[in-house]
Amino acid sequence: MLVTGAAGQLGTAFRKLIDATFVDVEEIDLRDPATLQRALETLQPEGIINCAAYTAVDRAEDEEDLATLINGAAVGVMAAYAANAGISFVTFSTDYVFSGDADEPYLESSPPNPMSAYGRSKLVGERAALETNPDALVIRTSWLVSGTHPNFVATMLRLARDREVRVVDDQQGCPTLADDLAAATLESLHAGAGGILHLTNGGITTWYEFAREAVSLAGIDPDRIVPCSTDEYPTPARRPAYSVLGSERRAALGIKELPAWRESLPAVVEGLTR
Repeated sequence: MLVTGAAGQLGTAFRKLIDATFVDVEEIDLRDPATLQRALETLQPEGIINCAAYTAVDRAEDEEDLATLINGAAVGVMAAYAANAGISFVTFSTDYVFSGDADEPYLESSPPNPMSAYGRSKLVGERAALETNPDALVIRTSWLVSGTHPNFVATMLRLARDREVRVVDDQQGCPTLADDLAAATLESLHAGAGGILHLTNGGITTWYEFAREAVSLAGIDPDRIVPCSTDEYPTPARRPAYSVLGSERRAALGIKELPAWRESLPAVVEGLTR
């Protein structure tokens, strides 16, 4: 098995679970499709788990071509290679492929309508994967955090130790813990899943509520987290106001429900504070 994006949150989570060939940008440059193709032909993997991605959501507004090259074209190259080689392929997408104006969870069949360059680039990757390899597995997830890398929880813990932190309370979603997602991904592969599949931890929250819970677990006064609106905290890329992902496929595939995010968050905080 080949795992790309080995140095990231999700790649690191897979290191705990499987014996595989782990590569990052130093070994494979996803910005060059020809180089990527040659690397795959040299490595001849027995399966591919693509954790590599362009994830700088705000910077993507100015670098959409680069984001689309990494999140779109490179995914298509890997998916096509896997199809021709007859091996499994899984890649990851995002809640940002939706507009965020719904009032009930987005399902795998919900029509995408991304409102940001990052979301558009990930949608290109979804389509490239499934057009070149109908057996590919495209896992959409959201609000990924871990106990090993810089992420939203890590930022909240760092800032709230010294001062009040304003956090938006009008964006809803489902936090996902990297270790839980990696385990569920392997379960999905073993179940022979293909197509689009939504996997997140259980429970809906806001960034504000999520931050309060995280800092409280770290022994920091949760009142240092102060609510604000999205309008009060503008960003270059538009964030979905409601990006809750539900699934109409997981249970039918026999894939266990991921734990509630509140159950898994303590391990994340412990990893970031020890």
